[in-house]
This record gives sequence, structure tokens and C-alpha cells, in this order.
Amino acid sequence: MRATSLEHRSRASHSCPEDSTRNEIVKLEGHTVHPCTFNSCDAKELVLLFCSFCDKPFCLRHRHQSDHKCEKLECPKPRMAATKQLVQEIVESKKGSPGARGRKGAKSSETAARVALMKLKLHALGEKSLPQSERIYFQVFLPKESKERSMPMFFCNKWSIGKVVDFAASLANLKNDNNKSTAKKLRLCHMTSGEALPLDHTLESWVSSAESPLYNGGNIILEYLDNDCTALTDISAYLV
Repeated sequence: MRATSLEHRSRASHSCPEDSTRNEIVKLEGHTVHPCTFNSCDAKELVLLFCSFCDKPFCLRHRHQSDHKCEKLECPKPRMAATKQLVQEIVESKKGSPGARGRKGAKSSETAARVALMKLKLHALGEKSLPQSERIYFQVFLPKESKERSMPMFFCNKWSIGKVVDFAASLANLKNDNNKSTAKKLRLCHMTSGEALPLDHTLESWVSSAESPLYNGGNIILEYLDNDCTALTDISAYLV
């Protein structure tokens, strides 16, 4: 350990090689900028974007849980209660036809998505730098008030639903006030159940879901919902 005099005891006065300004607030041209706290990111922002889960500040690129590997990120929880699942299993065991029709319907949706996928790959909009192995394609049905009925898009399977919403909104030039507590939120909704997908879940977790998966090449809905609304009530309106 190198000794220093009282005059040169501070890091700045003796040009300490260990001195780091990463976590300091820097002033640039009269404006205060703040560093992103993600380990490998050197970006600085004029406005702090705090993660609502871990309460740490990040840049625009790393504001979603999956992007900054949030310590509070949880695996998707099963959406069907145990009692409801038990009732369904009992009904199907006594009367096979409803279960058979359900499985047949799911198989038909998967087959239709595979056929549509070939066409989507020709026209879909998305981030061209994404590897083909990470792309998930959807026909995205836009909010009812939009001029366009739907648009073909593709996203990264590792993105959070929140990031998918932001990216889709930018492609479709939709107003996105998801960062405002008083405004209606732009949400991604399941085409079959109408359920608004949780923003912190990953797209990959829904594609691999055993209960009600999203299909690569399938349909999905983008719509404005009130803060307390968790699902669409009239899915058929988007198919007219």
C-alpha cells in the first residue's frame, strides 16, 4: 500500500488509479445526467428510470426487468387455481368429448399458425438484426381506434411483454403512455382468452406455456385498457 502525505490524501489530489466516476452524477453542458446501474452499461440519462420492482435506476434500454436481469424477476406463476384445474380434470374424465374438442381446437390453432407463419415471414416488420432462431412472429391486431386493422410483426423471444408492447407501439406509431399512472395502458392480450399478459413475463414463457400458449405465426391483440382491467371482453370485435 503506497503512503501519501496529508496534502495528497484525497483520491483526486494524487491521481489515484482506483478512482472511478461510474457511480457519480455527472454534469454535462449544464444538465445533470445519471449513470445506468446495469453492470455492463455505460449509458447516462437526464431522467432517472426506476424499476418498480428493485427500485434501481436504469437507462431507457435496460428499464425492463428482463433487460437488467432484475433480482426481483419471478418465474411466471400458474394462472389456473388448483381447485379449478381439479374440477376440469374430473369433468374431462367423466365426459371425454369436451376435452377432446378442446385438444382438437388447440391443435387446429397450432396448425393454422404454422401455415400463417410462412406468409408472416415474408412481410413482418421487426428488428432485422435479430437471429432467425430468436424471432417470434405474430399478426398483431391493433387498437379499435387505429386506422390499420392489423400488422405483421416479429419480436425476440427473450423480450419481456413490456418491451414487446413498446416495440409494437413504435412500429405501428401508436400513442404509448404506459409510463403515466393516470393514463390508459397499452397491453398485449391473448387472442383466445382476452387476458392481458403481465408486462414482466417473457414472450418465451408464453410460447412454451402448456395451458394456453401463444403460437409462433398466430394472432395477438394490442389494445388500450384501464389500469384495473385485466382482460378484453369482446375478442370477436377484432376479427370482423
